[in-house]
Amino acid sequence: MKNRLEELRKQRGVTQEELAERLEVSRQTIGSLENGRYNPSIILAIKIARFFGMSVEEIFIYEEEK
Repeated sequence: MKNRLEELRKQRGVTQEELAERLEVSRQTIGSLENGRYNPSIILAIKIARFFGMSVEEIFIYEEEK
């Protein structure tokens, strides 16, 4: 699953550390999400969407495998 997390975070001028603190996760979790090594739980995806004032679908792009 692709995501726009890094792009949105940088647009807002927020560091990985600051975002991690707001979402109550580690900075490593944010880095892993941004690099596509980790997909968030539903709860974390909703927290991220609420932080940015967007829908989950606007941030996380699901591509079906062919």
